[in-house]
This record gives sequence, structure tokens and C-alpha cells, in this order.
Amino acid sequence: MDAAALVARHGGALDRRRLLELGATDHDLRRALRAGALDRPRRGWYSTWGFRDPRFRAMRVGGRLTGMSALTALGCWALGEHPLHVAVPRNAARLRSQWRRKVRWADARPDGVVVHWVAPAHDRSSSTGVVDLIEALELVCRVEPLEVAIAALDWACSTGRLDRFDAALLAERLGSLGWIVDRADDRCESLPESLARSRLRACGLQVESQLRYSGTLERLDLVVEGAVAVEVDGDEHHRETFELDRARDLAITRAGLHALRPSARQVFGAWPAVQAAVERALRERGILVRLDNSGVAALRRPATRRRPGRSPDRARNARGGGPPDS
Repeated sequence: MDAAALVARHGGALDRRRLLELGATDHDLRRALRAGALDRPRRGWYSTWGFRDPRFRAMRVGGRLTGMSALTALGCWALGEHPLHVAVPRNAARLRSQWRRKVRWADARPDGVVVHWVAPAHDRSSSTGVVDLIEALELVCRVEPLEVAIAALDWACSTGRLDRFDAALLAERLGSLGWIVDRADDRCESLPESLARSRLRACGLQVESQLRYSGTLERLDLVVEGAVAVEVDGDEHHRETFELDRARDLAITRAGLHALRPSARQVFGAWPAVQAAVERALRERGILVRLDNSGVAALRRPATRRRPGRSPDRARNARGGGPPDS
């Protein structure tokens, strides 16, 4: 019997007892181990994952991937390196180093592992090595920076992995942090776009994403204060669409917006320069005055034109306001 194929069909990891129940023999297991088709992350467990696979390392610790580690394994957008987040049972003992199963985790620290005692029980018989999506997103919303959590939610919503029902369930589980789920945008198409949107909104700016403007090509990534269009270029994709991008910039300008096209690398590694460019573009249009010490924008938007013949007092009373202070 092909023991490796059997393990792969059941999620990637099976314990010995379950393998024997499914018809494998000890001889099959030894042969698969010698051939390198299987490995043992923990005593009594067999897996098809490679030694460096984060799912293998999480199982070696004593649990499953959670948080950003789980989302990254599922293909989520991620910037930079993250420690290995492992969910283990609340009564977990005998945790091991992610690299050596004979070394106790307590003796190996720090080894790049963050353990979360949140799982109700150990995996039985089989494992996929990754917690449920909602559980992983909940942890990300609780422990990661806000822009990282929003980017993860953007990815989950835009790829269809998180529907409205699941989003409502996640918000309920988050309790007082449920408002983070409302910040997600299922129209977001990339990590740099998500980060740019979150960072600009953190400055107090109004940002609309994937907005259609008359006369422009397709949709605009971000429109800031209705005046500046921010189109984030990817490193590879936009090398192949140079002429199309230039046409989009011309169309954006014809639509009356200021076009800015930062690269993904600039969003990731030179954000202050990108933000300064947005500020200057807004300032030149008389919209942005300055940023205070906290980074929150103090805005001066064009004054609303009053109808002829209406005094300021009458206009205030028509809106339901009281009389002016004497």
C-alpha cells in the first residue's frame, strides 16, 4: 500500500493507529520513511509535509498553525517575516522545539515560536496542520497591528474565503474589536493597496477604493479626498503594462484628479515619501493644510456655496442649529 498517498488524502498527517485501521502496515510505513515520502513530526505521527513546512513544524511543537502563520499557509498577503504561531490545547504538555522533536520547547526558547493555548483538544487520528480560517483571523485581529489585520481581512473577503455570514460571526467573536471587520474591503486587489488605504485613513483622510470615474480606464485603486488618485504598481505585473498605465494616468488627469503611481516597494519600504506626495498633492488643491503631531490630518475643504439671499444665521437655523453665540 502507498502509505504516503493515504496520508495525503487525509489532510497531510495521520497517526499510526489510524493508518493501520486504513490498511497500512508497519512495513509500509518503514518503507515510506526510508524513501523520504513520509516523515515523523512527533512520536506516532506520520506526515507528507517537508521538514521545513510550517505545518510540519507546528505539529512538531504540539499543535497547528494559527494567526498569520495559518493565513500565510493558505496564501494570504503578508509583508515580511512572522514568527511561527501555533495553537495548542489548553492542557498541552510535552511541547517540543520546532526544529528538533527531542528538545523541549521550554528549553529551546526563543526559537521563533509563539504558542497560543486556545485549542479545546488535541487532534485525533488526522490533521491538516492549520486551524479554521475564522479562528486564524480572530487571532490576527487581536494581536497584529491594525493594518496587518485589515489586509488579512481584505484578502479573505476579496478571495471569497470569508462571506458575509462568516464576517458577522467573526465580528461577534471579536466582541469590542468587531469594528475591525467593518474596515475590510472585498474590492481590494493587493497587499500594497490595502496598506496604503489603511495608512491614509489612519491620517484622517477620506479614501475610496476601486472607484470608477467617468473618462478613466477601468477602476481606480484609491481616491483620496475626491482629488488624488493613487494607483499602486506591482513589481512584475506593471512592467508588462507600461503603455496602459500611462494611458490610465492621462485619463485620470482628464477626469480632474491628480495621478500618483507609487510602486509596491515604495509602499512597503518608503511609505513616508508616498504619504508626503499625497499631502502635497492635496495641499496644492487647497484641501490639506497640515498633519498634526499625531499624524492626523487637519483638513480645509472648499467652503460650501450658500444660496443667494440667505444669511449665515438663517442657514444655521434651517439645519436645526441654535442661534449664534452673543
